[in-house]
Amino acid sequence: MVLVGKLTKKLVENLGAGRHGDGGGLYLVVDPSGARRWIVRAVVKGQRNLKGAPLRTDFGLGGVDVVTLNQARERALEYRRMAKQGLNPRFNASREIPSFEEVAGQVHIERMPTWKNAKHGAQWINTLRDYAFPKIGRMPVDSIGQPEVLMCLSPIWTDKHETARRLAQRIKIILDVAKSKGFRSGENAVTAIFDAQVLPRVKTKAKHHRAMKWQDVPAFYADLKTRDAMAAKALMFTCLTGSRTGEVLGMHWGELDLAAKLWTCPAERMKMGEAHRVPLTAEMLAIIEPLREMQSDYVFEGQKRHKPLSNMAMLMLLRRMEVDGVTVHGFRSTFRDWASEVANAPREIAEMSLAHKVGSDVERAYARSDLLEKRRVLMVQWTGFVAGIEKSKCRKHGIRQPFGTAP
Repeated sequence: MVLVGKLTKKLVENLGAGRHGDGGGLYLVVDPSGARRWIVRAVVKGQRNLKGAPLRTDFGLGGVDVVTLNQARERALEYRRMAKQGLNPRFNASREIPSFEEVAGQVHIERMPTWKNAKHGAQWINTLRDYAFPKIGRMPVDSIGQPEVLMCLSPIWTDKHETARRLAQRIKIILDVAKSKGFRSGENAVTAIFDAQVLPRVKTKAKHHRAMKWQDVPAFYADLKTRDAMAAKALMFTCLTGSRTGEVLGMHWGELDLAAKLWTCPAERMKMGEAHRVPLTAEMLAIIEPLREMQSDYVFEGQKRHKPLSNMAMLMLLRRMEVDGVTVHGFRSTFRDWASEVANAPREIAEMSLAHKVGSDVERAYARSDLLEKRRVLMVQWTGFVAGIEKSKCRKHGIRQPFGTAP
């Protein structure tokens, strides 16, 4: 049976935000975000609202990506017939509502291109798999309210607060997507829980990566220089550049401009999603230039040919050196302390050297320079300190002291 109304397939695809009638109580609702869904408005015979007037209400039929125009017309006709018989379609219609796990799986697939890497994508769905799917995974997504969400969050809210917070964010996203596709209505249960402050307030302390004191770095670096292992060379380079572990280990030769003494780490490998330029000092070049002879895809090659060094390699080296209470990431904090306490470097230069964002969005929109040359001066000064270059040799190595007096 083919039903005819005001809308066409082309109009359904192209109409702007708003509510567009097809006739017979069927409407296409286009959200400002572009999401499109069907609803049918019907008056249930013999039923009244709180004011005593005939019960007129809207019923969701689903999103246009899962319900075609003809299917929407057929379902709208079915709903109107039920309403005329005094049956509320909300409780009597047989709708195919997906489960929470089914919607979550679809959201995960749709967002795959946005993940920074496969690990982040796996973490997103694994949190739901561990803490949500066992309790609400098989439930129809339209039947999940505050009690069901609390079943997932309450057991881990205090003991694993950060995990619970991320779980709440992901459940909220799934419920929002389900609503945009016409499978839910009303307020998001997660939003309602937080607005009502149902869960107890948890005071969390910032966890800092354990860092070496900057005073101890020269002796530590001197020890590293006596070692031939690839992990030692990678750790030396990491210490000097103040870069993150993944940025260093994932470095390809194509990212390096040795003539310009510059390493450009691409946006897809940066935490902030923006390309970052790192000025290279003579000491840094002395570490990596001999590695070209290996003709590997990666600068710091691991045990397997054309594969990078393991993420754990540098940490295991620290343990073998019996360096307690220190993490690889902590050398970024060490550099930051030194830049502030010794070099007296301006905050924006020190922060940019660590690839941190500085200032508000508006400030960054106008301050587009990455202060490369000023950062270069700071990095050669840091190199001079770490590598134990004497003051008398600083000029020979091109090291100046513009921000303060070097030790």
